[in-house]
Amino acid sequence: MITITDAGYLAQIHDTAELARSSKAPDTVVDHVTVQLTKLLHLRGCRFEYGTLIGHPPRLEQDGTVLWGRKRWDVDRLGLPDEEVELRAFGNGRFYGRFMLAPTPGTIPPLQARLVAVTLADQVGAALDTASM
Repeated sequence: MITITDAGYLAQIHDTAELARSSKAPDTVVDHVTVQLTKLLHLRGCRFEYGTLIGHPPRLEQDGTVLWGRKRWDVDRLGLPDEEVELRAFGNGRFYGRFMLAPTPGTIPPLQARLVAVTLADQVGAALDTASM
């Protein structure tokens, strides 16, 4: 497994922030972050769903933890759950959609990677919020 340095994490955040600021098409930012999340979290796949929430999948929270129902999932010991995990995208407090993360069994993304993932999703929310103005 490839380990990303702190500088690598910062570069991903910086690149996405620049794209979100300069892009006229928020879908470009969504596509960019989808690829980043797949690599960052070593996912089998990732897709973005616009709009309302359906179901109650495990959820990657702002602090890098995963909630499954009302319980915390021990990502550091067990990896991500063996089903799709949602990562919500908000802009200015408004929900715009969610990334559906398809974990690779047996991989354990470190907390730093999970926190970067949340930050990248926030950049998507900001881009979508700017586009809706």
